[in-house]
Amino acid sequence: MMKLKTALASVALAGSIAAVSTPAMARDTISIVGSSTVYPFATVVAERFGRNTDFPTPKLESTGSGGGLKLFCEGVGTSHPDITNASRRMKKSEFDLCQQNGVEEITEVRIGADGIVIANSQDAEKMDLSLEQVFLALAKEVPNPDGGDELVANPYQKWSDIDSSLPDMEISVMGPPPTSGTRDAFVEIAMEGGCKQFDMIAKMEDENEDKFKSVCHSMREDGPFVEAGENDNLIVQRLSRDPETLGIFGYSFLMENTGQIQAASINGVEPTPENISAEDYPVARSLFFYIKKAHVGVVPGIQEYVAEFTSEGAWGDNGYLVDVGLIPNPRSERMEIAKRAKNLEPMTGNEL
Repeated sequence: MMKLKTALASVALAGSIAAVSTPAMARDTISIVGSSTVYPFATVVAERFGRNTDFPTPKLESTGSGGGLKLFCEGVGTSHPDITNASRRMKKSEFDLCQQNGVEEITEVRIGADGIVIANSQDAEKMDLSLEQVFLALAKEVPNPDGGDELVANPYQKWSDIDSSLPDMEISVMGPPPTSGTRDAFVEIAMEGGCKQFDMIAKMEDENEDKFKSVCHSMREDGPFVEAGENDNLIVQRLSRDPETLGIFGYSFLMENTGQIQAASINGVEPTPENISAEDYPVARSLFFYIKKAHVGVVPGIQEYVAEFTSEGAWGDNGYLVDVGLIPNPRSERMEIAKRAKNLEPMTGNEL
């Protein structure tokens, strides 16, 4: 009986290995999913990698950070992605999902920083907004403007309703959907930052954190905020046609379209590389990609692609990714991250 169990276990193990390795024969191209913000950086690296090596150009898909991590964590095997990009750090719940589905060894690579901008057409009036004003413009519920300690459905229809110093025009803002890391970062940094300016809401953080998060992170659904999908270029195109609409997206898209759009200052601070890197700009965030170690050596070229991305020629202070808007990590940090990436050092989950 024991021999039979051992034999069955061996067959099962061989079958599981075959399930992973057999599809690899049909896929020799790296599969990358995830963040629309990291997508332009990864695309530039992938194109250079395809040109300068004997490996095929990796296939990239812009699914949003949350969507990419969900696909990445679904399992091991070449029907699943090898790498996922993220414009926020992986959540503990996502790490746990990976572990449950056998994606046990994951290497995290922080590629640099980015700022989230609120921009409008170059033909429009340049905005100067506070985080408090951003929250009042876009939140589903806000403190009652007539006074009292109650929340009401957002009544503000014009920017001038919030503050007479703001333009007398309808609030119209296009932004990313809930699957986007840009959306996650925006609500956690900008919306929550503005939300905390109100004492009645700030108290909730200690008393009822779930209620606090719900109030601070819920975007209005009555028209002034419109989800624009994962393609940030569509937002840029709309802004160039409509001077009264604003858009929310990563700094790299601002840099790519400086002739058409301009960014609002937030709390009086402009989104410049210096201000974002120094974290003086209020809506700055880190950018990442994650590597599935089980696929290294199965799908060809993964380590070589990672080496290209983490080379000084790519993500360094004078690297080609800086030309498309990446704000680099400090040199000492880059060297340490590159070393961990080369060795495929796995996350423990304790860092999340």
